[in-house]
Amino acid sequence: MTGVLFWSIVFALLAVVILVKTAVVVPQQSAYVVENLGKYSRTLQAGFHILIPFVETIAYRHSLKENAIDIPEQTCITKDNVQVGVDGVLYLQVLDPQRASYGIANFVFAIVQLAQTTLRSEIGKIELDRTFEERGAINSNVVNELDKASEPWGVKVLRYEIKNIVPPGDVLSAMEKQMRAEREKRAIVLTSEGERDAKINQAEGEKQQVIKQSEANKQQQINEAEGEAQAILAVANATAEGLRKVALALREQGGHEAMQLRIAEAYVAQFGNIAKQGNTLVVPANIGDLAAMISLATNIAKQPQPAGRP
Repeated sequence: MTGVLFWSIVFALLAVVILVKTAVVVPQQSAYVVENLGKYSRTLQAGFHILIPFVETIAYRHSLKENAIDIPEQTCITKDNVQVGVDGVLYLQVLDPQRASYGIANFVFAIVQLAQTTLRSEIGKIELDRTFEERGAINSNVVNELDKASEPWGVKVLRYEIKNIVPPGDVLSAMEKQMRAEREKRAIVLTSEGERDAKINQAEGEKQQVIKQSEANKQQQINEAEGEAQAILAVANATAEGLRKVALALREQGGHEAMQLRIAEAYVAQFGNIAKQGNTLVVPANIGDLAAMISLATNIAKQPQPAGRP
């Protein structure tokens, strides 16, 4: 009875061991590579699976999730011979567990090394100043090269990102000085442009002022000329009207006698003024000239007027 119990326990333990060795549960987003007596048999996807005891074994376990791998900092030399420390992070995913198991011994180590060498090559193609501007292009080139190399390994390189680019201390100091000089230069340029614009605006304003002033002077002179012309014309019209009325008056009865009297009075008045203005007075040799002049004026007035005139 004791022997039967012993063998029952042994068989039960053996069954448990066989069950553990043969029953496999694969988690989600995982893949197990099964070998049959050391040879690739199949790839187990997520779920419950039964293996052939002592014949099939799980050789490799792979995660199908996207994996981030840190790329250690390394020293790279730029095109202008400046040493910079560059590190990054790499994102990859296993697409074919079989090739990832048998295509290379350690695909993670291989991809990290390849990423470092490719990065050194890309940094060496550009100058230091452009390394900060061309991060996107560098990342894209590294991903393309790694993706080509990792395709036979069943691994997809999704992206690569540079985390830090650290130049030497003296280079950083020189870059800071250059940046400060550029800022000062831009400030001086902006100040000079502002002063130039202010002077241009001031000159333009003075120009417009001179133009407006000259136009005002021109208009003033035009107005004054027009006013003087109107005044002259008014005087001429008044004189002509006066002469016209005098001519009409001469044609009336007693007009000639009135004219003679007016001329005589004017002659005597002017002669008296001449006597008042100087100490010496020249008297005409013939006092009868007064009567002769009056007679001459009377004859001129008696002459016939042209047709159409009053």
